[in-house]
Amino acid sequence: MAAFVAATPVGVRSIAGARVTRRHASVRVLPSTGARTATLRMVASASEEEAMVPDMGKRNTMNLLLFGSATTVALACLGPYASFFVPVGAGVTGGGLVARDAAGNPLFAEPYLDTHPANSRELVLGLQGEATYLIVDADKAIEPFALNAVCTHLGCVVPWVPAENKFKCPCHGSQYDRNGKVTRGPAPLSLALEHVDINSDGQIVLSSWKDTDFRTGDAPWWNF
Repeated sequence: MAAFVAATPVGVRSIAGARVTRRHASVRVLPSTGARTATLRMVASASEEEAMVPDMGKRNTMNLLLFGSATTVALACLGPYASFFVPVGAGVTGGGLVARDAAGNPLFAEPYLDTHPANSRELVLGLQGEATYLIVDADKAIEPFALNAVCTHLGCVVPWVPAENKFKCPCHGSQYDRNGKVTRGPAPLSLALEHVDINSDGQIVLSSWKDTDFRTGDAPWWNF
């Protein structure tokens, strides 16, 4: 009996017990429309990320700009802070300083004498930014010496007592005469002296006293 063979899309099948032969078809699977769209989006996103990353030259420029800005701000903040520790004063020839009032304004001889009576002793900012007594004598002239107001016992600022014509420290009772010479302990030394001059601009200038102490005849014990 002759075999009847029928062709099918995937091979040949025999009837009546004949051997069945299958041929494998080569099938190409195409991606769906949704898959193609997702792939395109991923590629586009990767391209955008690469475009957003700056090159090394731009990074260095940005870092330098950031560092420069931060340094400028830091210096602007530290400048005033550092200046706080520098004594107030204007340099003049001979290493002197212009005397200043409590607000830091320079003092001029003529207006100072107009507002301060004879025999007055008023505090000003002197050498090293310390409290210093500027003295107006009985003839309404500024004395050629000033007195550092720091007590030689423990460093208090010694008040002037006009009614007693002396300086009296309220802390431990030390006393000094009208020229700052110690008259009662426990302070061991007289108040330090400073030279007083008037410069060409009429400003009151203080400088270090390195001469013999006219009150005691001794060499200066201070070193400023």
